[in-house]
Amino acid sequence: MNISFEDARRLIVEILTAHSVAPDHAAIVADHLVDAAAAGHAFAGLPRVLALVDNLKQRPAAGPIEIVRKSANSVVIDGKGTNGYVTSLIGVEEGAKIARESGFCVVGIRDTWFSGRLAYYVERAARKGLVVMHTATTAARVAPHGGRDQIFGTNPVAFAFPCDPDPLVIDFGTGMVTWGEALLRQKLGRPLEPGSALDADGHPTQDAGKALDGAFLPWGGHRDSGIALVIQVLGILAGGRPVVDDVAGSGFFFMMFDPELLMPLPEFKAKVGELVAHIEASQPVPGGPKVRVPGRASIARRAAAAARGGIEVDEAIYQTLIAIRDEGRKRGHAPGAARKEGE
Repeated sequence: MNISFEDARRLIVEILTAHSVAPDHAAIVADHLVDAAAAGHAFAGLPRVLALVDNLKQRPAAGPIEIVRKSANSVVIDGKGTNGYVTSLIGVEEGAKIARESGFCVVGIRDTWFSGRLAYYVERAARKGLVVMHTATTAARVAPHGGRDQIFGTNPVAFAFPCDPDPLVIDFGTGMVTWGEALLRQKLGRPLEPGSALDADGHPTQDAGKALDGAFLPWGGHRDSGIALVIQVLGILAGGRPVVDDVAGSGFFFMMFDPELLMPLPEFKAKVGELVAHIEASQPVPGGPKVRVPGRASIARRAAAAARGGIEVDEAIYQTLIAIRDEGRKRGHAPGAARKEGE
């Protein structure tokens, strides 16, 4: 079903403010989730509200976000239990400001949870003319290559580069399946892809529920397991736990710099654009679709959503969200009435 951007944002804000999230923070989350849905990433869109609410019910109120360390080339942020949709936005904005002034910045964010789509943040920095890399450790759900225990998170990594008319954005998780997608498939009764997960006994499974009790697999065997390890170490550097046994132990890391340190920005953007055009003009395999550069499909879907004025949402998910909102109203949880993040 299709709902308008305004209605989707309002629904998200009403639910989150009734579950302790400050209105300004709820609006940040809503913008992110609606953008994810518009870009065609259903599992990262409105269904994430369900997981957010579940976590908000289980954790104490967040404290005020604090910048605990800042230098000419770095910033460290303590989220004080605030969700990562908010802390990551603050992190990328603070880091971009420093990188524009001094040429380079690294950012570490700790005591936070749920990062959302990393592409959302790196695209913002690239639109400011910066090259950026962003990693996030998440709750341990992925087994190392050859193992069955949950050691790594789904540990996404994203890169973005200035380019015209839109930045070049590459964003991928290091697990065969994300936690959000597994939850969505469990909710909808849809199987996982073959070879993507193990059950609690270490046997292959396509059952999303059994995979949530077992472990996801890394998508690239030992190579991807190595990338996940690198991200786990960067998460430690950012202030996260070595093994994230609770989502609040996540560590978010940003590294961004001004390409003018190496060449003029217009020249760099032109050359990146030339490479993108060359890739997209290359020949597909016989019978295959047009060759696409990563991230370009999301941009096209976002434009299509803007043209129709709304986003596609699964009917079952939408009705579940409506029920959560209505239940909050029945219990007298007016938006903003409960304890708020940051208070």
